[in-house]
Amino acid sequence: MFEAHNDTIISILQTNHLLNADQLSEMNDEIPRSGKSATQIALDYGIVDEPTLLELIAVYLGYEYLPMETMEVPPSVIEMLDAHTVRMNSSIPVSWDGMTLTVALADPFALQVLDDLRFTTGKDISMVVASPSKVEDAIRKYYGEDSSMLDVLGAQILEEEAERIGAYGLRDAKDIEAEANTTPVVKYVNLVLYRAIQAHASDIHFEPFQDIFRIRYRVDGGLLEMAPPPRQMALPVISRIKVMAAMNIAERRLPQDGRIQLNVANRPVDLRVSTLPTQYGESVVLRVLDKSTVKMELDGLGMPEGIFGYINEVIRKPNGIFVVTGPTGSGKTTTLYACLNKINDIEIKILTAEDPVEYEVEGIQQVPVNDNIGLTFAKILRAFLRQDPDVILIGETRDLETAQIAIQASLTGHLVLSTLHTNDAPGAVTRLIDMGVEPFLISSSLEGVLAQRLVRTICKSCKTSYEPNDTALDSIGLSAHEMGDKMFFTGAGCPDCNMTGYRGRKGIYELLDVTEPIRDMINQRAPSVVIRQKAIELGMSTLRDDGLRSIFDGATTIEEVIKYT
Repeated sequence: MFEAHNDTIISILQTNHLLNADQLSEMNDEIPRSGKSATQIALDYGIVDEPTLLELIAVYLGYEYLPMETMEVPPSVIEMLDAHTVRMNSSIPVSWDGMTLTVALADPFALQVLDDLRFTTGKDISMVVASPSKVEDAIRKYYGEDSSMLDVLGAQILEEEAERIGAYGLRDAKDIEAEANTTPVVKYVNLVLYRAIQAHASDIHFEPFQDIFRIRYRVDGGLLEMAPPPRQMALPVISRIKVMAAMNIAERRLPQDGRIQLNVANRPVDLRVSTLPTQYGESVVLRVLDKSTVKMELDGLGMPEGIFGYINEVIRKPNGIFVVTGPTGSGKTTTLYACLNKINDIEIKILTAEDPVEYEVEGIQQVPVNDNIGLTFAKILRAFLRQDPDVILIGETRDLETAQIAIQASLTGHLVLSTLHTNDAPGAVTRLIDMGVEPFLISSSLEGVLAQRLVRTICKSCKTSYEPNDTALDSIGLSAHEMGDKMFFTGAGCPDCNMTGYRGRKGIYELLDVTEPIRDMINQRAPSVVIRQKAIELGMSTLRDDGLRSIFDGATTIEEVIKYT
């Protein structure tokens, strides 16, 4: 709550003598450690209660505080703002005096919303401070749930817009840009983005085909399809996204990359945009980077205790290389951000080279790769070594040059964190040797390799126990006798999980600790299968082993573990 305004909240508490020096110090430690806002910490620690804090914020901003528990808003006032505007801005109209429309905002510091509403309505807008949860409750009460909004909008507005486009056509870039900025198209794109972000989607796909314009979004690793808009809307909708991402809308023959920064329901969200020319028009994929949905704390990743303890030790070593491996979308970057967050301290200088920078972390200097101007991982790393860092994060070790500089950095007293694309932890050693790195350099610098996957977790609303058949048990290497009294669970499917039986994801992990026996095998260029067998003898739990732990904990299903291991 009010995450972007930590300094202001702390100042308000101090001004009103509600925060002593010890509490201030504890709060400053807790904000980066937990990722919580100053507001949430103040409420959790009992420093202040919510009504008192909201009253103080109202005084600070020069507005009134409105308790909304018993408030009833007249229908005539509700009708002055449409559901789309209310949801996108997390605001609710509360009164109209004939001249000024008064609204309550979920984030009272988001004063730019007042300007947006003035522009949208053409009316004078004032504000009251209210409880964010009460504002959201009022939006649901007066405007209902938004699950059918896109279907209604598509049926009512987009059909008319599609007919108009079909009748007049889009002749040139000027026509296309004008259409992309029309109210129906703008509203539709905003609603698609809003709905996908509210569903915690990681990617949004806009895919034109010969007879259909498909829009899908990826939630928990699986793709869900929205009600498709008319096929004629593909060009203006995709052009609208390109306008938002500051791309060249006239160029439809070459791939383009861009970025959109939005404020959705008072949450800052970054969208990485990628276009791809296809047979029937441009396909566009948006990668959603929503910091509020990412667990940036190592403690919250659900690692086995032994692996969690090991990583806590290795990220505090003065030098060496720690690698996280796995396919695209397996959570490698999230794990490394959580590691950096754990050690992010005023006494430690941390530099990162990323392609691109996914999440901005306070106190860490982050450099985006730009191949177009020759700013590669290797070039950035060379510059890093002259910047006196303690810890270096390399977004991905892609080539021999990057790997050699990373090893040089580790051997000269730096801790290096990086990712690789391999199937398991021992495979990282083989991958580095295949790049051309000498085995003795790997064995002398590599501290550990963490392989990981993300499996879907069973929906808590429809979780139910069941007894698996022999075929399912055989698939994970268990017999009915070994199963004993262990419980197995699955999701029956419900509206909360879109009838999939799953909601959310968790990691499963495999850690290769590079001990002396492993170093000897690396020097001998032993195959990864041999290193893997030795590591298992030394106590390494495999991805399948950790998957079984998650099954027995009731967190996921047999099918998910088989799928990813």
